[in-house]
Amino acid sequence: MTKEHVSFPNRDVTLAGDLYLPDGTETGKPIPAIAVCHPAGGVKEQTAGTYAARLAEAGFAALAYDAATQGESGGEPRQREDP
Repeated sequence: MTKEHVSFPNRDVTLAGDLYLPDGTETGKPIPAIAVCHPAGGVKEQTAGTYAARLAEAGFAALAYDAATQGESGGEPRQREDP
């Protein structure tokens, strides 16, 4: 499994994430993918990262990301929970 730090736009905020890929992933070859967001008060390195790593070991591409205003993602006010 490999892990790559990524960022991507979500409306007017840039989100930070970690992309987990299974071993042997070929560039340009499609594979099933899952996005994993952390529970309230968490960050991508905690629960979401644990699940994403396990999913990558099972053959999925998995993106664990910090929600807007949380962790390394942008947005104000910081730590705002807005479901």
